[in-house]
Amino acid sequence: MERLGSEGVLAGMETSMKEELCMEIDPPYKENQATADDWRRALNMVVPAVVVLRTTACRAFDTESAGASYATGFVVDKHRGIILTNRHVVKPGPVVAEAMFVNREEIPVYPIYRDPVHDFGFFHYDPCAIQFLSYEEIPLAPEAACVGLEIRVVGNDSGEKVSILAGTLARLDRDAPHYKKDGYNDFNTFYMQAASGTKGGSSGSPVIDWQGRAVALNAGSKTSSASAFFLPLERVVRALKFLQQGRDSITNKWEAVTIPRGTLQLTFLHKGFDETRRLGLRSETEQLVRHASPPEETGMLVVDSVVPGGPAHKLLEPGDVLVHLNGEVTTQFLKMENLLDDSVNHKVQLQIERGGKPMTVELLVQDLHLITPDYFLEVSGAVIHPLSYQQARNFRFHCGLVYVAEQGYMLFRAGVPRHAIIKKFAGVDISSVDDLISVLSKLSRGARVPLEYISHTDRHRRKSVLVTVDRHEWYAPPQIYTRNDGSGLWNLKPALPLDSPLLSSTINPIKQDLASTRVSLGAISVSPMEQTHHCINQEPADGVTSMETSCEHVADGPQCEDESDAGTKKRRVEEDISADGSILPDSLHEQVEERLEDSGTATDAVLRDYQGGVANASPEQPALCRGDSVYLVGLSRSLQGTSRKSFVTNPCAALNIGSADCPRYRATNMEVIELDTDFGSTFSGVITDEHGRVQAIWGSFSTQLKYGCSSSEDHQFVRGIPIYTISKILDKIINGADGPTLLINGVKRPMPIVRILEVELYPTLLSKARSFGLTDSWIQELVNKDPIRRQVLRVKGCFAGSKAENLLEQGDMVLAINKEPVTCFRDIEDACQELDRCNDSDEKLKMTIFRQGREMELLVGTDVRDGIGTTRVINWCGCIVQGPHPAVRALGYLPEEGHGVYVARWCHGSPAHRYGLYALQWIVEVNGKPTPDLDAFVTVTKEIEHGEFVRVRTIHLNGKPRVLTLKQDFHYWPTWELRFDPETAVWVRRTIKALDCSTV
Repeated sequence: MERLGSEGVLAGMETSMKEELCMEIDPPYKENQATADDWRRALNMVVPAVVVLRTTACRAFDTESAGASYATGFVVDKHRGIILTNRHVVKPGPVVAEAMFVNREEIPVYPIYRDPVHDFGFFHYDPCAIQFLSYEEIPLAPEAACVGLEIRVVGNDSGEKVSILAGTLARLDRDAPHYKKDGYNDFNTFYMQAASGTKGGSSGSPVIDWQGRAVALNAGSKTSSASAFFLPLERVVRALKFLQQGRDSITNKWEAVTIPRGTLQLTFLHKGFDETRRLGLRSETEQLVRHASPPEETGMLVVDSVVPGGPAHKLLEPGDVLVHLNGEVTTQFLKMENLLDDSVNHKVQLQIERGGKPMTVELLVQDLHLITPDYFLEVSGAVIHPLSYQQARNFRFHCGLVYVAEQGYMLFRAGVPRHAIIKKFAGVDISSVDDLISVLSKLSRGARVPLEYISHTDRHRRKSVLVTVDRHEWYAPPQIYTRNDGSGLWNLKPALPLDSPLLSSTINPIKQDLASTRVSLGAISVSPMEQTHHCINQEPADGVTSMETSCEHVADGPQCEDESDAGTKKRRVEEDISADGSILPDSLHEQVEERLEDSGTATDAVLRDYQGGVANASPEQPALCRGDSVYLVGLSRSLQGTSRKSFVTNPCAALNIGSADCPRYRATNMEVIELDTDFGSTFSGVITDEHGRVQAIWGSFSTQLKYGCSSSEDHQFVRGIPIYTISKILDKIINGADGPTLLINGVKRPMPIVRILEVELYPTLLSKARSFGLTDSWIQELVNKDPIRRQVLRVKGCFAGSKAENLLEQGDMVLAINKEPVTCFRDIEDACQELDRCNDSDEKLKMTIFRQGREMELLVGTDVRDGIGTTRVINWCGCIVQGPHPAVRALGYLPEEGHGVYVARWCHGSPAHRYGLYALQWIVEVNGKPTPDLDAFVTVTKEIEHGEFVRVRTIHLNGKPRVLTLKQDFHYWPTWELRFDPETAVWVRRTIKALDCSTV
């Protein structure tokens, strides 16, 4: 089945025998026959009243996810400004929408009603906003629907502005379509069916007859055939009459209207008399029902499901056949629902037959709106609200339980899935959202507490996880959103009191003061006679921990997932010497939480200060050679020390990781160690020699494997990173360095300034270099310098904006620096460090290169990096903008228009999503004003008010310029920024502009 909004939700469903039969119908009555002129007149009247609806669900809520879509609606009251469409278009949660008429007039529309059960809802608009179009409302005529009626479906089919599809009503008593097991489904109603072949975008289209009357509402279709499903309009007409009382004629403002809706939390199906007989219906009861019903009646209502905890729970059960409702024979949904809606908070009497046995029960009719949530809690990106009747029916849970509509950062990190039901939090039973808020208000930031939940996929077992309670600066403090049908918006207010510990800026992850703990791991000296499996395995394992990192938002790359890796007891501090950003994301590129867990054998505390290098690092030892015996030491998932013996197959393999579809960190200009055994990508740790001395870190790298032109997937592999690469950085940190200070585990430490040549290089064998014209004298000199590698480095590309740009060209061979031959990446690193030692103010390398058959001498500038990375990002209209990070500059291109701000990410349901301001492009102008950097960008955007359209000029990574417009929405998407404070080592959030116009 397919819902016909652009979201196009698909779900597999067995087609019943009744649906497969082709119905033979009599020719339509003569009065229903229409000429081409009749249809032309009808369509000329209808088309101006049909609108294209562009909707943006700003948050996930109930059955719907956050996102943008388009659909159809039509005017049913032009004087009051009421548009009819589907419920799944209006959305049960926060939505921002515009309606575009046939003459391209676009106006904002606001939701005023969405039915809790049936697939219809209403938008409201200001009739005075339509200035250039003459149109009439489309009358609703549910009584005109009949089998054989020729119809037209007028709407936005498959994205077309106006599409007119013809068909003939074949059935009026089709079962409600089933779209999804964990999403919205209609029930307790008949649907109509016709072979009109509607597709995505036509949700909410009017189904009209030749007189221009709407006889049904288009809702869904079957993807495997041309069948379309239409909602009858009887319940729509009733709701519209209530809504027409909601407009204040004096103030001309819309007032919220309550439409009475009753429920027994029961789902009925209409079964034919042949099926009811098989269920045990007595013949005298069937005779009674047939006699009291119209001649065309072919069946009765049968209970299909009962929601636990509802009025009918434990009183009715599936298979019960409804005979009388309040003393009247009831075989139709419409009659049953009319009676329930008129009996809210009153009891009704049901006479049923169960297996041929008559029974009578009295049930209290509930107010359907009371079990339909109209508020939600947003905390750390999670959306939590009471379980709705829709989802309670899908999952067979009690209504009102605490339901996770969206996990966000905090719950996703803990492994809590979508659709989970929270049962206990921090040891407290949770039965309502208020209970959850009460517990949250007492917890401090960083507290780790247990959470118990159940899932509809494993409903009989509770699962327990540990949740780190932290809203983080990426998210606003916990807030409550409440629906306001008068304004069409969701009003928000703080969820926690101002004195709540969670709102404090102090982070207290654990009670023990680990910042004051000092652990010293000296070098291990073991004589050959004393070597045992224990001393090789256990001692290095005592200096290895399991480190978990998690990313809330990604500023410098596309990945945003939790990953864990084992490494030595020191956090990566410089991007260029790390294993890969997917395992240890740059601490200042992404908001990161660490958890170090010791194996617990030799130490009982986390290493907070470091004395004597990396666990047993021995950078002065001879480098590993091919064939050397080594031990791979690490921790298992249960934090048990393990070791595996292996042999070095290649001690200096050059990494070659290509650029990903989305720029992200990748290791470049690095040599790694390869072993003879494939230990898999999940095992990591350190490589030691036979004396237990650390020779390398066994780390994970990420690359992207591409299949054809359009498909690709991430692939991880592990290699050894030589310890000398890391030791050079650590020595600078431990011994002090001239650079910005950074708070690390409570201690301020200077970050080393690293001089680098921002050029990506790759090795080429000397045998191939000879083919490119390299002279024999240079080949011999390079062989003499390094008889093992026998290679020359070539330029793959220069970083955009670097000092080497426009000097070195792709394909250049780097022969020497300062007259010293160069054969590996380390030679270039040493040459850069030599500039620092010599205090060379020129900061340039004297390079000898070979370019297109000529040897050349060049002075190439170097760049200085501190390893801190990105320290400022801005969230504007739901997209994350920042300065271009190294992975972007590594592509070798920056816009000529003074660069610009780079869009690194966008959020579902945001204006950026709605209007197509996606990632991988620069914003170079806003409303014609240049935005070369973040300061200029903030200055320009602060002048633009809520609801105003903005003209944005962008340039894609491929260099293609584009101009788009989007409308700012400060109500759901205020503008804010994050800045990294090295004094406190935390990100600080600052609101730049919000709906209340308060600018900090």
